[in-house]
Amino acid sequence: MKSSIRRNRRAATAVALGSVLALTATACGDDGSGGAGDKGGEGSGKGTITFWDNNGGVRTDIWKQIIADFEKKYPDIEVKYVGLPAASAQSKYDTAIQGGGLPDVGGVGTAMLAEVAVQGALEPLDGRLEKSPLNGRLSQNLLDVSKSAGGGDTLYQVPTSANNGTLWYRTDLFKKAGLDAPATWAKFYEAAGRLTDKGHNEFGFTIRGGEGAIAPALDAVYGQTGITSFWNGDRTTVNDPRNVAALEKYVALYKKDTPSADVNNDFTKMVAQWDSGTIGMLSHNLGSYQDHLKALGKDKFRGIPNPTLDDGTRVQVSNPVDGLSLFKSSKNKAAAWKFIEFALSAAENSKYNESAGQVPANTDAAKDAWIQRAEPTKLAAEALNGGDTKIVQLPYYLPDWNTISKADNEPNFQKLLLGKMSAKEFLDTLADQLNAAQADWKKNH
Repeated sequence: MKSSIRRNRRAATAVALGSVLALTATACGDDGSGGAGDKGGEGSGKGTITFWDNNGGVRTDIWKQIIADFEKKYPDIEVKYVGLPAASAQSKYDTAIQGGGLPDVGGVGTAMLAEVAVQGALEPLDGRLEKSPLNGRLSQNLLDVSKSAGGGDTLYQVPTSANNGTLWYRTDLFKKAGLDAPATWAKFYEAAGRLTDKGHNEFGFTIRGGEGAIAPALDAVYGQTGITSFWNGDRTTVNDPRNVAALEKYVALYKKDTPSADVNNDFTKMVAQWDSGTIGMLSHNLGSYQDHLKALGKDKFRGIPNPTLDDGTRVQVSNPVDGLSLFKSSKNKAAAWKFIEFALSAAENSKYNESAGQVPANTDAAKDAWIQRAEPTKLAAEALNGGDTKIVQLPYYLPDWNTISKADNEPNFQKLLLGKMSAKEFLDTLADQLNAAQADWKKNH
């Protein structure tokens, strides 16, 4: 069944590509609408452009503010806003690629970037960025994630924002136990043990065992070993013996220093459990900050980037990055690029990310006052923008990545926690699937 899912997905991609190659796209007026086969043009730099928001509803208000600011600065350009629900954004793009009606510019997250780019729908942006005032003003780590997610060395997405893995910990419990902040992996494991008192239902950590468990587990593994690349040639490093040992140590926390319910917990249950109980630490991204604030108050917890090695080296896996893409079929690329540049300017990128609660891609925006007041976001921005952080690029570009990391291996991770599978068996299985998917991708690209 699982292999048929992957075959069907590859077949669907092949059909889409065949449709694109056979398509003779048409465009309507100067709004840039067309299909992937339409090469578009620079246009006049004036007139109307269409913008698709890939998180419509949630981000509609802030994008309308940015559009109003843009139209005030460029009164000869009108931006038509179209909000797409996040769950259906990729299917909307796929339909428009095959049938026409693509926007000039749109929000394209890293999870869908490769599949949109491989169908020939996106304009390469390296040259435009090199000549732009934005050059040198965007986080290099986020640009690297964008390029990697696009499937190669070409920039098809200008990053706007990122989430980041965060270790939330109870400062009140740490102070009572006389523990230092869990800034290193050694201090993390020490705290997990010292804060556990099963007789009083107190635990040092809560581990994610349910939906979405693979990425945080890989974050913990690579963070402990310091291995900085997901690939060694065309073979994954995921089952490197050092990673196997790190995973063994990490999952050994389950039921010893974590609640037994963790085996089934997704992030909502895990966050609720941490907010309502006496658990010392939680690994989750910045998105749960407001939940913690409401539940605990600002003086009982902190959020810091994931732990470092003893020498201060920080290695973390790439988090999904949101961004803006310019569509090749646009008849007014000059105006569309002006919109992207404006949205990524320090003031507008700061405004957007304050609303979204995420880390700005613009490094000047990352220094703004609201970030300085929100310590978890400030520390995450410093980690993402700092040269000392090494990012292990997860292979978002693989068509099978979501199937492998979710449907195929989340059940195996639960078996691992329950002692029904070893860390080596788990990582070897994951590696075999990744190596096969990488070989298939290389063959078709």
